[in-house]
Amino acid sequence: MTVEERLERIEAALLLLCGRNETKAWYSVEEFARLVGREAFTCREWCRRGRIQASKKRSGRGAHAAWVIAHEELERYRREGLLSDR
Repeated sequence: MTVEERLERIEAALLLLCGRNETKAWYSVEEFARLVGREAFTCREWCRRGRIQASKKRSGRGAHAAWVIAHEELERYRREGLLSDR
């Protein structure tokens, strides 16, 4: 993990602790990955394998839909971790 990634995680945690976090209803895989300190590819695989609950949303980039993760799932992941493999 790079210093920049660690700083982003610390900043996100501080925002949560201070109560100034502007939560979103849904996160892209890239946003989720940044918040949990993982690579986007890893989080995309978790979505595909059902390790985190995610939905597909039309992304406007052709025929392929993008994964989106609800804020509630982010909080559940932070409390409990990954779901078991399907």
